[in-house]
Amino acid sequence: MNINFNKNNDGLVPVIIQDDRTLQVLMLGYMNEEAFEKTLQENIVTFFSRSKNRLWTKGEESGNFLTVRSINMDCDNDTILIKVIPKNVVCHKGSFSCFGEKDAKGFLYELETMINQRIEEKSENSYTYSLFQKGINKIAQKVGEEAVELVIEAKDNNDNLFKNEAADLLYHFLILLKAKGMQMRDIEDILIQRNR
Repeated sequence: MNINFNKNNDGLVPVIIQDDRTLQVLMLGYMNEEAFEKTLQENIVTFFSRSKNRLWTKGEESGNFLTVRSINMDCDNDTILIKVIPKNVVCHKGSFSCFGEKDAKGFLYELETMINQRIEEKSENSYTYSLFQKGINKIAQKVGEEAVELVIEAKDNNDNLFKNEAADLLYHFLILLKAKGMQMRDIEDILIQRNR
């Protein structure tokens, strides 16, 4: 990677830290060339702390290290994006992210939005809307069928079939949530509370 550490007079470049699993932005820090090299060598994020005026490995006091999964540059080679697996909370104030609580927003949320749109727009050519129109009993039955099919595929050795059945179950589960007047965020909140 050809990072332009000389673009700013202080030799620092901004570093965006993102959760590799959820893609949530966790924090912003700065690196100089030495911090970047240390991060590459140890696979643990090390910044240059402007307040401490030294290298600072995130988690060196708290134990909440950031394990590197991937490193990318922006188009100008003057900003770094590091996807990590955080050991625990990231913010020094105790929240999961420096930008607030855990807020996973991946493709499943996009799919949930598409499902909601098809239902609200009453798309007559849509399987989603057609199933939704049949009511809660039919939707719940379909979720049950997909769950059974997933269990059956779990006992076999065909990973592709298993993944497809898992996708079918998630898709129908999102329709069931809509029929119950709930969102995936409601379920996520329960999981977050249990995790505490």
